Amino acid sequence: MTLRRLVLVRHGQTDYNAEGRMQGHLDSELTARGVAQVRRAAPALAGFKPVRLISSDLSRAARSAEEIGLVCGLPVKLDARLRETHLGDWQGLTPEQVEEGWPGGLATWRADPSWAPPGGESRVQVAARARPLVEELDREFADDPPSTVLLCAHGGLITALSCALLNLELPSWTAMGGLGNASWVTLRRRSESGTRWRLTGFNVGVL
Repeated sequence: MTLRRLVLVRHGQTDYNAEGRMQGHLDSELTARGVAQVRRAAPALAGFKPVRLISSDLSRAARSAEEIGLVCGLPVKLDARLRETHLGDWQGLTPEQVEEGWPGGLATWRADPSWAPPGGESRVQVAARARPLVEELDREFADDPPSTVLLCAHGGLITALSCALLNLELPSWTAMGGLGNASWVTLRRRSESGTRWRLTGFNVGVL
């Protein structure tokens, strides 16, 4: 396989991030700070020389990808499989409001990747819907030189997909911490013929 490297970058700060609200599939917008964060990160991301740029279709990720694409010289392809975790009844709420309505729910969700918020998705489900995209890229680039693909998405999805691609046991998923706005994860294969991913960077960003 010659999909050699994946770079998974989180969108810039949004209005919901600034207010401390949980977004999920809600279509929040980048703040001015968020746009600036992505613009600072774009030259470093271009340094990976990606051959493809694919983004979640939620506007905060798509707008971030557009800024990155301008520097990388790549068009942006949207894919709904890269959407953030659907948080069900928790979407739009602050953690304090979630704790008030569902005491202990946040702690359970954070500790168990197979547990979903009411009406929402678990992290296992999120990884399962995104992983086929990587498998499709593997097939597409099978006969090409070693290639890097950049995925612009969301913190929860990036962490879940990374854990799944690394074949981590579920109890180990909680060891992967949060991801800052406009920060990224890099996964790399050791050789063209290798199938196993290894983590080469986590929560990397530009100050």
